[in-house]
This record gives sequence, structure tokens and C-alpha cells, in this order.
Amino acid sequence: MRGKDDDTGDFLGPSRSAQRREALDVLELARQLVELDPGRLAKLPLGEHLLPFIAQARRITSNIARKREIAFLAKQLRREDEEALDALRDALDTDGEAARLDTARLHRAEAWRERLLGEDGSDALSALIDEFPAADSQRIRQLVRNTLAERKAGKPPRAFRELYREVRVLLESDGTQHDGDDAEDPSL
Repeated sequence: MRGKDDDTGDFLGPSRSAQRREALDVLELARQLVELDPGRLAKLPLGEHLLPFIAQARRITSNIARKREIAFLAKQLRREDEEALDALRDALDTDGEAARLDTARLHRAEAWRERLLGEDGSDALSALIDEFPAADSQRIRQLVRNTLAERKAGKPPRAFRELYREVRVLLESDGTQHDGDDAEDPSL
């Protein structure tokens, strides 16, 4: 029971709904921890005493038993202080941000490839060379020609994939300078 303060009329503790929301947040955190690969899990600020619980939940393949084991892991996580849980959530969110940036970079590479293969391919190639002076214009031009020939002949998209890889390497070598600038612009 949470009760009320006689003087102010305020409730003394969190409501049952608030407690349930917090418990469900910790349960979701436990699910995320079980699904992480061991390499990423090792990088998280996680207590050593929690690792056996995570390993046990991973070993179980039965759906109901796994769900029960994840709930037990969540119970162990709720015993941690709030600062430790916040640090864990922040570490997981940081990885999510890196994944979003990587996805934006991949979309940008796809947009460049489509622009190069479009009707204004020569204009797109000059824009690409202007933006990335280190680009090998001969190689990119050859890949564009090969991709168009593959499409015409109905061959597998080998050069299409190579062109994508070439553009992606250019974007990665350029760093994060352009990642946020044009990530939403599909014309690039």
C-alpha cells in the first residue's frame, strides 16, 4: 500500500501503474541483453554476477522456459541500482545511434549508385568527383557501363554490387563529414 501524507495529501510512493511500467522497462532491457552477441555484451557496463543469468537464458530454447528465465534475469536487474541500469540503457542506445548512422550511410551509397545509373549519369559522376576528389573516376565509369550492360543482357548484378561497394568505400573514407548533411536527401 502506498498511502497518503496526512498533511499535504500527496501519495507517499509510486503508483502501481508506475511500478509496473518500470518493471516492464527492466524486462525489455533483459530481453535486449539476452539477444546481444557476446562481443557487444562484453563492452557493456554490466556486473559480472549477471553474466551467468544471461548465459543461462541464452542456452534455453523452449519458448516458455526462456521467457521465465528472462523474467528471472529482469528480477536480478531490478536489484541493481538505478544508475547502473541507466548506464546500461545509455550504452545500448549509443550502439543504436551508431547503427542508425551506418544505415544512413548505406542509404546514401544506394542513392549515389542509383543517381549514377540514372539518365544523368555523367552529371552525377562529375558531382561525385567534386564531392569526393579521391574517387577513381575511370573505375566508377567502367562499373556504370558494366552495370548498364548487365541490365540490358539480363545477367546477374555483379558490377551493380561492385559499384555499390566502391561508392560505400568512398563514403566511409570521407568520414562523418557528410553523414548527417544529406542522409535524408534521396537525390544524392
